Amino acid sequence: MKLDGFGLFVNDMGKMIRFYRDVLGFEIKEDENTSNVYLIKDGTLFLLYGRNDFERMTSRKYEYLKGINGHFEIALYVDTFEEVDAEYYKAVAKGAVSVLEPETEPWGQRTCYIADPEGNLIEIGSFNRPFER
Repeated sequence: MKLDGFGLFVNDMGKMIRFYRDVLGFEIKEDENTSNVYLIKDGTLFLLYGRNDFERMTSRKYEYLKGINGHFEIALYVDTFEEVDAEYYKAVAKGAVSVLEPETEPWGQRTCYIADPEGNLIEIGSFNRPFER
């Protein structure tokens, strides 16, 4: 198997699309008024699924956390420490919820955290060098 992408089950599709597109720069492939939305960031597929639509499809009810949750994070990398700070402040100015202001950690990474409109954590970080796989 090959990892194809990852997805979030969302309550307010329009708000989440606007956040990931307008605040974080993800490319959207569909109209905002759909139940499954494909966004792309740096070649990675990112999906948004409407919670109600998914529950109908699977004939099940699921529980969802409210507020900022700590189940996972979406990690975004930038090349320099300065970019961490700039991207953090830009995202907060556009409506992201601040969770942790930029700081340099003992292991040498500069990192910060924001949350999307439904409370999912997003890290913006750098080791002050271009990304390496």
